[in-house]
Amino acid sequence: METGSPHDTGTADAQGTPTPATADVPAPDARTRQDAGAEPVWRALPPGLLTMRRLLLVVWLGLLTLATALVPGLLAGPAWGAFAVLPLALLLWGWVMLERNWRSWRYAERADDLLISRGVLWHEETVVPYGRMQLVEVTSGPVERHFGLASVQLHTAAAATDATIPGLDPAEAERLRDRLTELGEARSAGL
Repeated sequence: METGSPHDTGTADAQGTPTPATADVPAPDARTRQDAGAEPVWRALPPGLLTMRRLLLVVWLGLLTLATALVPGLLAGPAWGAFAVLPLALLLWGWVMLERNWRSWRYAERADDLLISRGVLWHEETVVPYGRMQLVEVTSGPVERHFGLASVQLHTAAAATDATIPGLDPAEAERLRDRLTELGEARSAGL
């Protein structure tokens, strides 16, 4: 029996060459590891997107509530101002629905394609093969920039499979754009 260091728990191959133990081998990157039958590693959207959407909901429905309370209340009498309850109820319902929608969005990078999953009532999963990507854009409107968010827009050879990942951190959006562009060029060069 051969003696070695206490950390040497490897085995020998057929030629007697020592092989390291699996604990000493660094694990491959979780985003690129694709074992047969392995589940993809899903990434959720950052909470800043939910905050932005809820703030927009409060601003717009708050203004609608105020208008619904004041205009009928001043013109037709105070009893008509009770219609302001409707936008408030819509605000409460929207608050909950926005969170459910935000939680449903996720994406995963696999070896050959990008998966985008979304939807609460109607679940939709989009598979975008890297070799079919023609253009990857990072966009950020004024409200998104205020909240430090950006969206990644994927354009493919088939217009029906264009996809968007909204509300990412700008650094993550740029990293994803660069990675998808690199993988797209590599896959399309092999065609």
